[in-house]
Amino acid sequence: MDHLETNGVGTLYIVATPIGNSRDMSSRGIQILTDADIIAAEDTRRSMVLLNKLEIRNKLVSNHKFNEHGKAKYFISELKAGKSVAVITDAGTPCISDPGNELIKAAIAEDIPVVGIPGACAAVTALSVSGFDLSTFLFYGFFPREAADRRRVLEKMREGMTRTYVFYESPKRIMDAVEFFIAEQARCQLCVCNDLTKLHEMTFRGTPEEVREQLLAKGNYEKGEFCIVLELAEDYLFRKREHTVTPEALLVDKMIQEGCRPKDAIRHLLADENNTYSKNELYAASLRLKELLG
Repeated sequence: MDHLETNGVGTLYIVATPIGNSRDMSSRGIQILTDADIIAAEDTRRSMVLLNKLEIRNKLVSNHKFNEHGKAKYFISELKAGKSVAVITDAGTPCISDPGNELIKAAIAEDIPVVGIPGACAAVTALSVSGFDLSTFLFYGFFPREAADRRRVLEKMREGMTRTYVFYESPKRIMDAVEFFIAEQARCQLCVCNDLTKLHEMTFRGTPEEVREQLLAKGNYEKGEFCIVLELAEDYLFRKREHTVTPEALLVDKMIQEGCRPKDAIRHLLADENNTYSKNELYAASLRLKELLG
């Protein structure tokens, strides 16, 4: 096991496990799990399958999202007693839409060393094969279920500083998610990965409409986990234009040009595609002008 100067306390290891192919388990990860005093697992039954393959016999303790807060106290007491704890989840890297954060926060607060053992991560793997611009990207976790929440996320995406986003999605909702982008006429390209690293992994690429047809052609697409990577079209993003003049100046200019009152000037400006001010901003400016002019 990795040796650290711990002043008598144990070390908390955050260990990535395979997302499908057991051969993706690193030799360092295997060694950490073999030597750890306790393995904190999201689902002990699922983790036991992997540990049996690796011929690891160890103390396995559950650490899922429903008991994470209470179990953190137990793990911290064991760590303070000098024992080492390795955190694993059902698949991939802990804390990436999986349990682990509460324990890590508690360990940091107690000055207990926290060491990451890198390995598989579905989101990063899907991003790496997407072919999209990855100079910046945003991980959103699981795609929202409700249409209203999805629209809010899409609006935030269009306002964002990046074009590339990655989501997790269940097989039961993958078609619904793709059809949402079709219904919203989202101008984007998708890279939808299914059963990453497994024997029958598949990747569906193209517009939402094209991906929908590929899923239908596959037939039994309601199996396995999905990861959606999405790249928005450049001209689909909201771009806020900088104001070059004050709204008061615009109003006065328009009133002189049209020989009209502030109310009519506001109407003319709102119809002007070069105007960067909202109706409320222009109305507030007209009130300020009124106060200034008495």
